[in-house]
Amino acid sequence: MSLQSTDPIADLLTRIRNAAAVGKTEVRVPSSKLKKVVAEALKANNYLTDVKIEPGKPRDTLVITINKTGENCNINEITRMSKPGRRVYVKANEIPKVKSGRGLVLVSTSRGVVTGHEAVKQKLGGELLLKVY
Repeated sequence: MSLQSTDPIADLLTRIRNAAAVGKTEVRVPSSKLKKVVAEALKANNYLTDVKIEPGKPRDTLVITINKTGENCNINEITRMSKPGRRVYVKANEIPKVKSGRGLVLVSTSRGVVTGHEAVKQKLGGELLLKVY
């Protein structure tokens, strides 16, 4: 039986959302380059505590620490914006702000995955991946 997901980013976000809802501090997901980049971007913006890769036999495992024990989760809501059935592309001047700038949008650009603020600064458009606050 294969556990291949059609949308690996949505799967990652759902696992993080579900773990945070039940009070878990750590999530383990099958690793990929895009998942690692998304998790590192969330860590760089203080939504996640730590991101590590554990080597494995069929494939590596991405170990994401959502928060430290006894602390509250920094993620209130995390949503996938572009889906396999309906991709959402924006120009640099169309990138939305989340919660009046308190949230974060990740954009997949020609220069990699960057935050919405960085994409506007660099005048880059691309595919809207997710929004979080």
